[in-house]
Amino acid sequence: MNSRIIVVVFFLILAGSFFYFDLGQYLSLSYIKSQQAEFNQLVQNDPVRSAAVYTGIYIAVTSLSLPGAAVMTLAGGAIFGFWWGLVLVSFASTIGATLAMLVSRFLLREQIMSRFGSQLQKIDEGFEKDGAFYLFTLRLVPAFPFFVINVLMGLTRITVPVYFVVSQVGMLAGTVVYVNAGTQLAQIETASGILSPGLIASFVLLGIFPLLAKKLIEQVQKNAAH
Repeated sequence: MNSRIIVVVFFLILAGSFFYFDLGQYLSLSYIKSQQAEFNQLVQNDPVRSAAVYTGIYIAVTSLSLPGAAVMTLAGGAIFGFWWGLVLVSFASTIGATLAMLVSRFLLREQIMSRFGSQLQKIDEGFEKDGAFYLFTLRLVPAFPFFVINVLMGLTRITVPVYFVVSQVGMLAGTVVYVNAGTQLAQIETASGILSPGLIASFVLLGIFPLLAKKLIEQVQKNAAH
């Protein structure tokens, strides 16, 4: 059995274990909220280890393209606060995305080509035309799901450093919005807290962020054409 097959089997076992043991139940807002006091205590007692564990889980979830990245981002703001949560989520999400891209590039190319050939052709055309800026637009405007971008970009010729930097910068604005929403969720103690101005504003921003990002990219493209 060659090394590629071994690595593929390893990833399949990890992903399969996630669903077999129903680990997704721990990546829900209801679970995070129910355990918030315990999480806060863990962070207070050992902030470094807590941050390391959270980052490791986040990287595992995103690199394996498992459901739960959005909840993990909200949890980062709820548990670690805005600034510390922003740093952890920004780097963990980018590392996870880069690992997912590398898995696609070196392990799953044939399977992905047969399944996502049409989408890949569009991405290849966009990448050939606009280079790294095309990846930036995909990251800024959620036109494609997070995991689809990781998988399909692995089949392009983009280099790892460029992919990492552009992904981190492109996802930063969305990360800010989600982490901030997580800090607001952490403050809910009663049902009436759901109607707090801060939480309402955060979720309104979540809703309109794709539109704002799209307008920003259109303006950048317009300026570049002049």
